[in-house]
Amino acid sequence: MNLRRVSRQLAVAASCFVAAQVMGQSKKLNVLNISTPQQLQQYFKYTGHDVPLISGHRGGPDVNAPENSLEAFEHSLQFTPATFEIDPHLTKDSVVVLLHDDTLDRTTTGKGKLNSYTWEEAKKFKLKDVNGNVTPYRIPTLEEAIIWAKGRTVLILDKKDVPMETTAKLIKKHHAEAWVMITVHNAKQAKFYYDDNKNVMFEAFVKTKQAMEEYEQAGIPWQQIMAYIGPDIKPENKELIELLHQRGVMCMISSAPTYDKLPTTEERAKAYTAIIKSGVDVIEADRAIEAAAAVKSLAPASSDKNKFFGKK
Repeated sequence: MNLRRVSRQLAVAASCFVAAQVMGQSKKLNVLNISTPQQLQQYFKYTGHDVPLISGHRGGPDVNAPENSLEAFEHSLQFTPATFEIDPHLTKDSVVVLLHDDTLDRTTTGKGKLNSYTWEEAKKFKLKDVNGNVTPYRIPTLEEAIIWAKGRTVLILDKKDVPMETTAKLIKKHHAEAWVMITVHNAKQAKFYYDDNKNVMFEAFVKTKQAMEEYEQAGIPWQQIMAYIGPDIKPENKELIELLHQRGVMCMISSAPTYDKLPTTEERAKAYTAIIKSGVDVIEADRAIEAAAAVKSLAPASSDKNKFFGKK
């Protein structure tokens, strides 16, 4: 027996085993196959036989996956396809970063106001997870998030202290109209962005019939709107939902300030299910993974939306 050959074969086998172990630990992501603004509009078009959609509030935080972090996005996408609502804020030197609060204390190892620090200073702080534990991760810039998200997910930019002109410029710079949406609180804000860029998609506050009429009067195409109707299920929303559905608009409830705070998994699952059964199409949740699991069984056997879901 050639001991040298046996040793070489064992070494090769060991290398293959290690490689297989590493590959097995690398989970594929559930991604959204959206590459054009028109496909993004189709993804959010109400058809009456749609898959319940999930959006991770503040990036879908979890244990060891801090809010507004790339790590949180990736963690959530291991379990479900999702979009992510995120919070752009300015540093002292006007770099746009992701942070929900004006201050650093709750979510990072930093202290005081974000705008007291330059980007070079702020990026040295570590992010904390949902339990307040310090992680190895740092505050990302919005540009980093936009680059990472392409081909994986859709980002929805909340309205914080970043000037609208800056937001519009960043989207144009990266030609990101297919995977970056803008939260607008009223028709006036939507009109600013739409006049600047006819391809931009909105998560628009449409909590009343009057607000709905204002978007129409402003000339914002309904195919470029996904409507946020509030944080809870209300009987008076039924007519509004029907009117929006007639216009091909999906409706969203954010469970972050309401149902996400229920004390047990069972209570939260019941609430997420009730949201979809009420006629709502999209749930924006801090607990995005939980919400996705709760409503999975409510998806129709066949839907045109299935073409947008893939693995990477």
